[in-house]
Amino acid sequence: MRLIQSKVLSLVGLATKAGKTVSGEFMTEKEVKSGRAALVIVADDASDNTKKKFRDMCEFYKVPIYFYRDKDTLGHAMGKEFRASLAILDEGFAKGIRKHLETKDNTIA
Repeated sequence: MRLIQSKVLSLVGLATKAGKTVSGEFMTEKEVKSGRAALVIVADDASDNTKKKFRDMCEFYKVPIYFYRDKDTLGHAMGKEFRASLAILDEGFAKGIRKHLETKDNTIA
């Protein structure tokens, strides 16, 4: 179980190093609306307001969204302080991350 989780986080880290992620509410929202976000990940411990905002936005713009781990873990995976939301801007990374999120039996909102 631990392996799958760290696979997701290491892919997030790789995507970040490749310059294929944005994080933080403002940047994530901007990329979803511009059509460049291939996947959005929101921390499980983000506020209900934040979760609802991104769930609705991603549904409207047809972007897959997952709720995963916590702000600290997501931030750490990106080599930053805690992050409540992030967007993956590369289809390849997004596909790989989704594959691992789905094997962990996570649900798409």
